[in-house]
Amino acid sequence: MRRRSATLLLLLLSLAAVTPAVAAEGQLTWAVHISLAPTWFDPAETPGIVTPFMILYALHDAVAKPMPGKAMAPCLAESWAVSPDGLTYDFTLRSGVKFHNGETMTADDVKFSFDRYKGAASKLLKDKVRTVQIVDPLRVRFVLKEPWPDFLTFYASPATGAGWIVPKKYVEKVGDDGYKKAPVGAGPYRFVSFTPGIELVIEAFDQYWRKSPSVKRLIFKSVTEESTRLAMLKRGEADIVYSIRGALAEELRRTPGLTLKPTILHGTQWVNFVDQWDPKSPWADKRVRMAANHAIDRKAINQAETLGFSRITASIIPHSFEFAWQPPLWPHDPAKAKKLLAEAGYPNGFNAGEYSVDNAYTSVVEAIVNYFSVVGITAKVRPLERAAFFSQFKDKKLRNLVQSGSGAAGNAATRIEAFVAADGLYSYGSYPDVEGLFREQAAELDPKRREMILHKLQQLMHDKAMFAPIWELGFLNGHGPRVAESGLGLISGHAYSAPYEDVKLTAK
Repeated sequence: MRRRSATLLLLLLSLAAVTPAVAAEGQLTWAVHISLAPTWFDPAETPGIVTPFMILYALHDAVAKPMPGKAMAPCLAESWAVSPDGLTYDFTLRSGVKFHNGETMTADDVKFSFDRYKGAASKLLKDKVRTVQIVDPLRVRFVLKEPWPDFLTFYASPATGAGWIVPKKYVEKVGDDGYKKAPVGAGPYRFVSFTPGIELVIEAFDQYWRKSPSVKRLIFKSVTEESTRLAMLKRGEADIVYSIRGALAEELRRTPGLTLKPTILHGTQWVNFVDQWDPKSPWADKRVRMAANHAIDRKAINQAETLGFSRITASIIPHSFEFAWQPPLWPHDPAKAKKLLAEAGYPNGFNAGEYSVDNAYTSVVEAIVNYFSVVGITAKVRPLERAAFFSQFKDKKLRNLVQSGSGAAGNAATRIEAFVAADGLYSYGSYPDVEGLFREQAAELDPKRREMILHKLQQLMHDKAMFAPIWELGFLNGHGPRVAESGLGLISGHAYSAPYEDVKLTAK
């Protein structure tokens, strides 16, 4: 009897070993609030905002990235080690990882991906890294010029796209432009087709190292009109929708069969006074910037736009970030705003010109402009499609007022690097005392001392009223009845569905 039981057990185990994984099936459709841009298909061009990671989490993979329950989970690198002097980082890569074209990932691909990276913080990374060495096919070594406590934060998290890996041979064969037309990655889904302004289609890659996706096909449709996205969700033409605000969000919440999924992001949004370094601009006067801060009723905008789910803040840095310092909130005080404007020489207010905004947030800026007008600051809303907005932003072509924001991961230093430091991708200027503290903290190895420096730097930003922060965005999304797992909110602070291999349809 024992022998027969043992034989049966061995037979069952052998059958289980050869039984293939359940094949992915079905389809899910997202109605996306922006027009997708091919530049977001290539990790090398990641612009320091969260938007590209909507695509990168599907098509690509990184040495490490945020995953459910972990802010920096080992992925293509199964482990890493740091030398005692803080100069050397050794990454051990996962064996047998396949790109979508069948090539096996090696250390060559990791080095190549870093060398070709030209997105956010690329200058900082290249200035800090002395060399990238291939130790063997599954080991790559980064040697720094000097100890830098933020290397992993800038490289192995979505603060940048430098640690997201592409296949060297394929990119060299098709070129950068060809790669954006037909991207190949190591993520859970492979590229099928892209129709600009309409949709991106991707299909499950059953050789993905973590696990095979359960949904066969994902479709991302660009639907910039908010009411249309909600109508598609109601009709079943979309399964998941992004960015539904105000009365439409309340309608989504009340509709049977639909689920509202609010997520508090790493995404702060703020008014950016990009002309404050121009002595001829009204914004060069700190009192004018303070007046703008007092003019805005953030609580009212929060309730109207995001049903109260956003977190009001006086900082451009999320409160959950390492080294974040939270300033006192700016009270809504129109009388004080008018007094400050009068003291600055504008008793009757002034014309602030155009206020540029990613068109997904036009309604938020319209509300801010209305509050400005009450105290005498007039501005004209200028909506731009997202890719064009950020392209003009980083090329320093925007003027007057700019509605800024970022949902990228990182810490206080990564956010300051991009938007405050003089060499930042989206920085239009800086101040000597701010710059001095930024350089000082970057070289400080003692965490407590570094925290003190970064807190002092953030206090300076607040005291100078460099920005008018609005909130940590409560991003309101929704899904329909066919969705068992939307992926929304699985990764703390992440705006979009992810990881895609965890997304599931309801059982038939």
